[in-house]
Amino acid sequence: MAPIYDCSVDSELLSGMRLARAAIGRGELVVIPTDTVYGVAADAFSPAAVQRLLDAKGRGRQSPPPVLVPGIPTLAALAESVPPEVDALVKAFWPGGLTIVLPAAPSLVWDLGETRGTVALRMPQDTIALELLSETGPLAVSSANLTGRPAARTAAEAEAMLGDSVSVYLDGGEAGSAYERVEGKDSSSTIIDATALASGSGPLRILRHGVISAEQLREVVGDALPEESAETRSGT
Repeated sequence: MAPIYDCSVDSELLSGMRLARAAIGRGELVVIPTDTVYGVAADAFSPAAVQRLLDAKGRGRQSPPPVLVPGIPTLAALAESVPPEVDALVKAFWPGGLTIVLPAAPSLVWDLGETRGTVALRMPQDTIALELLSETGPLAVSSANLTGRPAARTAAEAEAMLGDSVSVYLDGGEAGSAYERVEGKDSSSTIIDATALASGSGPLRILRHGVISAEQLREVVGDALPEESAETRSGT
C-alpha cells in the first residue's frame, strides 16, 4: 500500500515532499492537493510517466492531461503565443481554478497524448502543489480518480481509487475549500479554449464550467467570451 503523508505535520511534510520529488524523477506517479480537487501528477516531459498516468485513470490518449506550472512566466515558455485577453485572465485568476488551452510552443519535446498541438495550462493556488512544482518543473496533472468516477477531494478518496498505481500521496486536507460548493456543479477548474483567439480565427470558449464562473470571466474579457453551451473535458 502506497504511503499517505499528512502535510500538516512538519516531519511528514518534509518526508513526503522528498519522496514525491524522487518518485517524479523516476517517472512514477504522485497524488497532490490542489485548490480545486486532488490531482495525480507525472513528469510532463516523460512519455512513459504520462502513459502511466493515463493507464492509472483508465483513460485513453485522446484525453491528454493538463499541465500545472509553478508560475506565470512559465506560460510564455510553454505556449506558442499568449493573446492579451489570456494575459488578463491569468492576472485575474492565477494562481487559481482556471485552466487555459493554448497552442503549444513548437520547441516542446513531450508526448501528452493526442493534443493536436495544444497544451492546457494552470497555476494552482495550493502551497504544497506550488512547492513541488517549483522543484520539479511543469507536471502533467489530471484529477485523482478513475475515469467516470467523481474527482477526489481528499487524499484518502484518491487512494481508494488509484491504490498502488501511485507511489506517494500528499495529504493537504480537503481540496476545494476556497470555492463555494454548489450541488451539481463541477468542483474542478474551469477550462477555457484560447486556441482560436491565439490564431485570430475566433473567440474564447468554455470547454468545462468549473469553479470560475462565465460571469467572472466576462468581467475580465468582455465580448471575447461569447455566450455558448458548455462542453466537458476531464482535468483538474
